[in-house]
Amino acid sequence: MGRSSDKSGNVRVRRVYDPPEDGDGTRVLVDRLWPRGAAKDRAGIDKWFKDVTPSKELRSWYHEDRTGARYDGFVDRYRAELADPVHTAAVGELVDLVREGGPVTLVTAVKDVPHSHVPVLVDHLEHELRHH
Repeated sequence: MGRSSDKSGNVRVRRVYDPPEDGDGTRVLVDRLWPRGAAKDRAGIDKWFKDVTPSKELRSWYHEDRTGARYDGFVDRYRAELADPVHTAAVGELVDLVREGGPVTLVTAVKDVPHSHVPVLVDHLEHELRHH
């Protein structure tokens, strides 16, 4: 495994409702809104990167259809958003955090993590860590 692969392995994902663990490193909230019912003192959030999240419009469009049939379209649209200047700057800050030694734990309140923005963001971060 190369050095960049080791760095991308420093990106972890946890739900905000799970208690922080010693190995979490820097805990970064990657939701646009503060999680309902999560106490700020117990969440252990070190940073909040709202600008790495999908836009309000994209989230609304995705959640209009509760069947999950829009997920592939959501992924494509979110990837396009990640390439815009605001998202790019925020992703750059997140990449810098990982490069500074990680680990970095992306924290979210979503119930269905595999069908959310989080895996897309992790994939994007890993690509950035390998290629930049």
